Amino acid sequence: MKKPLIVYFSRAGENYFGGTLRYVDVGNTEIVVRLMEKYVEAEVFKLEMEHPYAKDYNTCIAEAKEDIRKKARPALRRDLDSLADYDTVILAYPNYWGTFPMVVATFLKAHDFTGKTILPLCTNEGSGMGSSQRMIAALAKGAEVRKGLSIRGSGAAQSGPQVKAWLRENGIAAM
Repeated sequence: MKKPLIVYFSRAGENYFGGTLRYVDVGNTEIVVRLMEKYVEAEVFKLEMEHPYAKDYNTCIAEAKEDIRKKARPALRRDLDSLADYDTVILAYPNYWGTFPMVVATFLKAHDFTGKTILPLCTNEGSGMGSSQRMIAALAKGAEVRKGLSIRGSGAAQSGPQVKAWLRENGIAAM
């Protein structure tokens, strides 16, 4: 079995935590990915926007909402050449307005997912996966999109057991 690939988008700066705004140096999704790296041997690739969203929360969510409305495909700072070396892609992202940030769509549209398995993981403050799984399936033609894992962002640092169980359920040997 080939080593899985973890692809993620995460945003530091001012973030929402159960009703309050707080500045963080590491985004919630990245916290979960760092935990995941302890459980599974995988390649990791961080999606970075060429023109990142604002660090201010309210400005960021306005920008993200506009990207969704326009079906924008924000440019990536860098991208992978190919997914040929991977059978499974763990795709991790925060929930922005009921789905993933549009930079995730940029990545999905740029690659051939035929025969790949995608495991979605979404951080949020209570809105769950939203429509993200359906949108992943629509954009990643030919992929098997499995049931995702929803992690409350404010509990990201404590999500290890939940993440480990989800990896095992999906046939990824967790250390």
